[in-house]
Amino acid sequence: MRALTWQGTEKVSVETVPDPTIQEPTDAIVRITSTAICGSDLHLYRVLGPYIDKGDVLGHEPMGIVEEVGSGVTNLKVGDRVVIPFNISCGHCWMCQHGLQSQCETTQVTEYGTGASLFGYTKMYGQVPGGQAEYLRVPHADYGPIVVPDDGTPDDRWLFLSDILPTAWQAVQYADVPEGGTLAVLGLGPVGQFAARIGAHLGYRVLAVDPEQVRRDLGAKHGAEVFDLTKDLVPQLVDLTDGRGPDGVVDAVGMEAHGNPVAGFAQRAAGLLPDKLAQKAIETAGVDRLTAVHTAIDLVRRGGTVSLSGVYGGMADPMPMMTLFDKQITIREGQCNVKRWIDDIMPLVQDSSDPLGTLDLTTHRVSLEDAPHMYSVFQKKEDGCVKVVLDPALAAA
Repeated sequence: MRALTWQGTEKVSVETVPDPTIQEPTDAIVRITSTAICGSDLHLYRVLGPYIDKGDVLGHEPMGIVEEVGSGVTNLKVGDRVVIPFNISCGHCWMCQHGLQSQCETTQVTEYGTGASLFGYTKMYGQVPGGQAEYLRVPHADYGPIVVPDDGTPDDRWLFLSDILPTAWQAVQYADVPEGGTLAVLGLGPVGQFAARIGAHLGYRVLAVDPEQVRRDLGAKHGAEVFDLTKDLVPQLVDLTDGRGPDGVVDAVGMEAHGNPVAGFAQRAAGLLPDKLAQKAIETAGVDRLTAVHTAIDLVRRGGTVSLSGVYGGMADPMPMMTLFDKQITIREGQCNVKRWIDDIMPLVQDSSDPLGTLDLTTHRVSLEDAPHMYSVFQKKEDGCVKVVLDPALAAA
């Protein structure tokens, strides 16, 4: 089959690799019909190479058609249309039973002391082949896949259940905004777009921030008050909230180094070291751009909540502990527990009026063969790029 593979820092290519096969009774094989590029894929593209081997298949936002199931899978049948959550969870361990599927005790990567395995996401998370490919082996298919109607509706209506829609839902839930309160969203990439839309749907006043005009325009279209990232942003938004600040702030930016030369240098320098030294540097050094999280802390009202949905990778990043304590700020964060939120989100996705705009996020739908070019476009925010979906059935441009 053809699959998008990691080949080095800022270098990916589509190669012919072996077709996946059933390895365990609870496996399924899915033919991929759509698979998206996630913002966190860009961390692999640029920063986290020391944890990847050349040839690893990337991607963790796939959906498709079930082609084969193992003998232990009774909840799926060949021909089912399914979305695959990005975290691999068993459904029966203590963590899964308590809605913490991202911490699944069956698939935890104990070698690295990390949580549940993820598709297409480094040795730290199991080194499981990902979904930017023609076919995908799905472990624990007796629990994970989400069956969706095979009724001719576009994949984009369902695809984002794999990651970014439940990630945004969890981010807003974790922000703990009171009824009729104010939610700020920092970053209007795909997760930030959905977080803003979810906040508006729940009746919050949404203040959304992004330096890119295209992304601000899209956020405004779905009910957010949008703002450029300026030096006076915090006092400006505080003034708009009776001098207190928003009740909750979602940081949808994370470790992205764009616009921060110090963080960018640290990330690149770590990536140039031999793998073992680079891993140690990332695990013991501050390599993140912290502008977004520091802005969130400054912005949120006293007694409010900062919800981190953006990924951070450094173990020694400096945090303003005095401010956190003085303002009595709650911080909630973590990988999304996808299956925990599906029952809440599914009625909105099924609604023909599309209240969360699942059909209004993808800006680029291209062939799998075009993936290397689109990684670069997405990273550089060129051509108005907000969300890229790969279609293995499309011919290359």
